[in-house]
Amino acid sequence: MRKTSVVILAGGRGTRLAEETDIKPKPMVEIGDRPILWHIMKHYAAYSFDEFFIALGYKGHIIKRYFLDEVQLTGDLTLHTGPGRMTMHGTRAEDWTVHLCETGLDSNTGGRVKRLASRLGGGTFMVTYGDGVSDVPIDRLLAFHRSHGKLATVTAVRPPARFGGLTFDGDLVSEFVEKPQIGEGWINGGFLVFEPGIFDYLEDDSASLEVMLLERLARERQLAAYRHEGFWQCMDTVRDLRLLQTLWDQGRAPWKTWHD
Repeated sequence: MRKTSVVILAGGRGTRLAEETDIKPKPMVEIGDRPILWHIMKHYAAYSFDEFFIALGYKGHIIKRYFLDEVQLTGDLTLHTGPGRMTMHGTRAEDWTVHLCETGLDSNTGGRVKRLASRLGGGTFMVTYGDGVSDVPIDRLLAFHRSHGKLATVTAVRPPARFGGLTFDGDLVSEFVEKPQIGEGWINGGFLVFEPGIFDYLEDDSASLEVMLLERLARERQLAAYRHEGFWQCMDTVRDLRLLQTLWDQGRAPWKTWHD
């Protein structure tokens, strides 16, 4: 069976995180000492999905440079300065196939996916955003998608509360919870699965994945939802970034599904 590829949308400008994204694309904002893009890829790779198509746009050269440096600078180097030859020894780079694809500076989300149509091999593929982490079980998500026969599956998640939550013991506060998942409502959490038939719904670079594709598929009863009750968090604001950083620093990152 053909391996299912993963598309990661990494071309947006991330204006609500301007403190960071003035100098780098949003997927390169770091949690710990690694960009959130790496965290997302590590989660997929933990389920043996290790071929990635990174849809580049805004400051895409920074993402390219990151992966080039990962390959060239993670092990020992021997430089033969006369002929300008370099030999790498014991590289510790991830064993992934990463396609770094220019999809337009101002393309919309659907337009970026549309540009990759000819490269995705004509089979089922997955798409997610370059600014959200989760512990969604990718194997179960893909199995669910294959079970219902529709064109698309969206991972539905509980949105985090805007403010911290309190747990009471009588009149005393027994616990303070930072941004809990609320028990009401569902939103699109990314971690999408598509059949190639969705390309017929996307016209050009201006196409929105959310409006032109997902809303239309929903009307046509071609969109199923995988309900994920576990952890999900996007990185829209500095507050979100600080939360993710704190969880990582404390060794409590639920999205860390891989072993070091």
